[in-house]
Amino acid sequence: MKKLTFALSLLVLSAFMFFQFTPKDENSQLFKTNLRITIQDDLGNIQEGATVTLYGSNEDYRKSENPVMDSQITDDKGRVTFKDLDPKVYHVHAEKGKMNNNNLGVQTDTLVAKKLNKVAIVIQ
Repeated sequence: MKKLTFALSLLVLSAFMFFQFTPKDENSQLFKTNLRITIQDDLGNIQEGATVTLYGSNEDYRKSENPVMDSQITDDKGRVTFKDLDPKVYHVHAEKGKMNNNNLGVQTDTLVAKKLNKVAIVIQ
């Protein structure tokens, strides 16, 4: 009888610990809001080595002030990924040599929370 009571107590305690320390929204722990940006030229060629800066507002973008985080350099697939973002609209500045995305697409759609959002930016 003592063994059964002990086993039952251990089971109840284990269940309590599981529910107490399991995140209420498992996705909030597993998935963050990320933005993958692919840089390409006006012919569709990917651009390795382009500098990409992300801004949280149009005003910051226009003044080139207060980037969301440090600029990133595109990899051999022309991509950078900004991680752990708020689900909102961002403004992107991309440049490589004399090419940039001025007067082209600079604004993302509102990012979808807890997803890898993807956009392509053209530079010329």
